[in-house]
Amino acid sequence: MRMNGKTGFAMLLIAFGVLLLLGKVGLGLGWLMSYIVPIVMIGLGYIGIKNGSKFFGWVIFIIGLIALVGKFAGLIGFLIAAGFIVYGVSLLKKDKQAY
Repeated sequence: MRMNGKTGFAMLLIAFGVLLLLGKVGLGLGWLMSYIVPIVMIGLGYIGIKNGSKFFGWVIFIIGLIALVGKFAGLIGFLIAAGFIVYGVSLLKKDKQAY
């Protein structure tokens, strides 16, 4: 099978159909798609920047980046809190060594 515009579009339609059917039977992949779409937007923005469409490339890139950071906000908050705890403990240990 040779890949051209028609076969690529057909594969895209098949993939969307499979995702719709999986959603109807209760095996939806919405949680996965919520991570894939921002990553694809970042990739498309990067390709746009490299191909000379700098304005639209940067706009798509930044929107994708903001969406992806929003998805990882809970994890980022957890890592910042863990960093504060580790830094605080290290400050307390440093104070005990001074006495």
